[in-house]
Amino acid sequence: MNRSEILVSLDIGTSKVKVIIGEVSKDTMNVIGVGVAESKGMKKGAIVDIDQTVHSIQNAVDQAERMVDMEIHRVIVSINGSHIDLQDCHGVVAVSSETREISDEDIERVIEASQVMSIPPEREIVDVYPKQFIVDGQDEITDPRGMIGVRLEMQGTLITCGRTNLHNILKCVERAGLEVQDICLQPLASGDVALSRDEKNLGVGLVNIGAGSTTISVFADGNLVQTSVIPLGGDNITKDLSIGLKTTTEEAEIIKQEYGHAYLKEALEENTFSVTTIGSNDQQTFSQVQITEIIEARLAEIYHFVMQEFRRMGYRDLPGGYVLTGGVMSLPGVDLLARDIFQSNVRISVPTHIGVREPHFTVGLGTLQFAYRNAKIQGKEYVTGVKIEEQETNPKPTKPTKPSKSIKVEKKEKKEPEKTRSKNKDSIVKRLQNYFFD
Repeated sequence: MNRSEILVSLDIGTSKVKVIIGEVSKDTMNVIGVGVAESKGMKKGAIVDIDQTVHSIQNAVDQAERMVDMEIHRVIVSINGSHIDLQDCHGVVAVSSETREISDEDIERVIEASQVMSIPPEREIVDVYPKQFIVDGQDEITDPRGMIGVRLEMQGTLITCGRTNLHNILKCVERAGLEVQDICLQPLASGDVALSRDEKNLGVGLVNIGAGSTTISVFADGNLVQTSVIPLGGDNITKDLSIGLKTTTEEAEIIKQEYGHAYLKEALEENTFSVTTIGSNDQQTFSQVQITEIIEARLAEIYHFVMQEFRRMGYRDLPGGYVLTGGVMSLPGVDLLARDIFQSNVRISVPTHIGVREPHFTVGLGTLQFAYRNAKIQGKEYVTGVKIEEQETNPKPTKPTKPSKSIKVEKKEKKEPEKTRSKNKDSIVKRLQNYFFD
């Protein structure tokens, strides 16, 4: 295992915090560790309590660390929200090398040149996403390294976000004892996993319905064109069920996941369950049809808001149709209801990697894949996100040692090399004596 190729993504959602550890080998991403913890301190996709958010991040990180027996140090954080803004940017530089061969330095300079524009003081540049490079008038180049040219241009998307929103997220991550290695935009991340190249080129709408918010993104000509966030999601369905069934939100969430259906025509009357009424110990019996009426009504409303948002963006009809992803997509019948409302081709996207075959892992997995690919284009160098324990160097340890103690031992060995050498010699002699005289 090459330690320099292990990356960690952090997705702070409204209902769950997801940590995914991925190993990159030959440009393929393999998931080796996953940590999921209940998210507290988030509402409608925004941080409302820093301490609770920090605690949720630490729980998810601990779970992932136990799975792979590694210590996580650095994470790639995915961000989202209505404060995100996309701007077209353009940079031009002269190739600096005498041989006129384009190098990493030229790409770095052209990306820096594209960021020279006036930005309001309350906003901050998160990243630059290159759409294409142009070398001496030749366009549609994805990676110009090694090419010969005089003039290098880059056309891309400048991603900016609200300074306070970004700083709150970074503060939570740092207080959880982690270092932020990179920041990735959620629509770009989820689009990397959920959409095919043909869909992106044709023009497609990506709808990511989470617990607290719904992210709407439009991809055309292979790139992200526009994105928006609606403060509606799975939590609204849970609240409706809680009111309708007169029960707690915790029990309503369990019922939604176990018995919920989003399409009334396919719900079963004979599928019944009991619910404890809030404020008493009385049990009431409901059928799947009864809760489906509540779920379908709220989800249909979310879909109608999504359609309005696409129209506001200027996209009434998309040739590639609509792709649905996010935690709410685990409910059966969500695609059938979407087809009725969108009147277009609709499909649900679920990651195919082992260990993350759930719709709510789309952003976390996409963050790893997209950030790695984008860093490669920009010439960024990622440091390993984890620290592998002493087991790697000592395959058969006699006693379990704490990391802090092992560091102290290493220091002692450097200070006293003569003593350690003599001890090693003594141990070899003793082994030989035991071998011959036993």
